[in-house]
Amino acid sequence: MDKMNHSSAEAEPETIELLRYLSKGDATAIETELLRDYRFGQQQLIELWGQASAIAITKAYPLSSLSKKQPTVLVICGPDQNGSIGLVCARHLRIFDYEPTIYHPKRSSYSLHQDFTIQCEKMDIPFLSYLPTEVQLINDAYNLVIDAMLGLETDSSNIKEPFSGILVTLKQIKIPIVSVDVPSGWDADEPSQDGINPEVLISLMAPKKCAQNFSGKHFLAGRFLPYDIQKKYELNLPDYAGTDCLLEL
Repeated sequence: MDKMNHSSAEAEPETIELLRYLSKGDATAIETELLRDYRFGQQQLIELWGQASAIAITKAYPLSSLSKKQPTVLVICGPDQNGSIGLVCARHLRIFDYEPTIYHPKRSSYSLHQDFTIQCEKMDIPFLSYLPTEVQLINDAYNLVIDAMLGLETDSSNIKEPFSGILVTLKQIKIPIVSVDVPSGWDADEPSQDGINPEVLISLMAPKKCAQNFSGKHFLAGRFLPYDIQKKYELNLPDYAGTDCLLEL
């Protein structure tokens, strides 16, 4: 009997399927398949990710937990897809009774990005014309910063202004940073040694390799991947509870 139990215990680790952390190449390939083969729309994906990111923020920082009298949040958006997700996230946070302000230093000419920007303007979400370099002004004005500036597609070895200067500021602030998918300035394929240090990371679809040693609060957001894609890429995603669109890893 003891021998049987011992054998079973030894075999058990072989049956455990570990959550897969995606390389930049695999994440790009999955998105391409969603758009090309599964006929998802770009706007549809961005809306799903942005809403799920906003819900993750409400879980990590409920209104009742915020230290300041006003539930102020600074959302920093870049010109690419992560920035569009940030715009959608800000809009949903406004619906959830937070008070987002957007800093959008380099706007995109892409029509979808412009549409998301107009939606935020129509919701009376204010846009900053510049980011204060005096860090204490940011600490005093906001409860947290949402980093939707640079994403998966960014070459972390060649970050130019205004984003390089913003990263310098973000490294100095004392309030929490929430990063969307890939923290700005990090290489998607490896952990950062000297980048910004988010308190919360919201991974989209599946976590990226850079998040393998992330020690903060880590959410997986966007529960919509077709099962065939999950199987093909051996994602081994955890089970979501009930109808939740996100989970904490």
